[in-house]
Amino acid sequence: MTSVEREKKACLGIDPFWSKLAMLATQDLALKRFFRERIVLGQEYLPLEGPVILAPTHRSRWDALLLPMAAGRRITKRDCHFMVTVSEMKGLQGWFLNRLGCFAIDQSKPSLISLRYSIDLLMAGQQLVLFPEGRINRSGNPIKLEPGLARLSQISLKKGIKVSVLPIGIAYSEIYPKPLSKAAICFQKPLTIEEFGKDAALEFNSKLSKRMNLAEGSSLKAVGRIR
Repeated sequence: MTSVEREKKACLGIDPFWSKLAMLATQDLALKRFFRERIVLGQEYLPLEGPVILAPTHRSRWDALLLPMAAGRRITKRDCHFMVTVSEMKGLQGWFLNRLGCFAIDQSKPSLISLRYSIDLLMAGQQLVLFPEGRINRSGNPIKLEPGLARLSQISLKKGIKVSVLPIGIAYSEIYPKPLSKAAICFQKPLTIEEFGKDAALEFNSKLSKRMNLAEGSSLKAVGRIR
């Protein structure tokens, strides 16, 4: 199966019309009207070329709008390809997401098509967004990462693709964002996985969670919530 065939099975790709409309609706209208301030920190760490996995904390549905604002086409000249859960791709929301380059992953039983499509994107030097916690977490408990991102990085390395993994922390001035509140997103120094095996993956996840925690701490300070 070719990469084009895998894309057709995974998603409908990025539709130019819906992509432009989504940028206008989210970045120029929704974000500007809802948040009185949108703060971006550490932008010097954002890779402008080469395969990259954006690894953000997940605190709100607004996260998915802030990421393209801070790291999407207007900034890096490339799109954010979101790996989302199967439940996110249902109904009208799924119809739109399917046309914005999002593709589903079954966390309990990842399909080979989704995995291979992820590799195709990285091989093409694209940006893949993967929330390493796997779900929205507002508990305030320590960051706990699922193993999927580290495994994907190792598989990429085996295929000769050295991926930059960018730790990202997102925070809001309210736990549940309210109109005219503040939002901040912070990029930390990228990581790369250099070794194979379960121990290497665990060590990588430990480093990644620490940098995500640092990034989130900076974002919390920026919006007035001192950790």
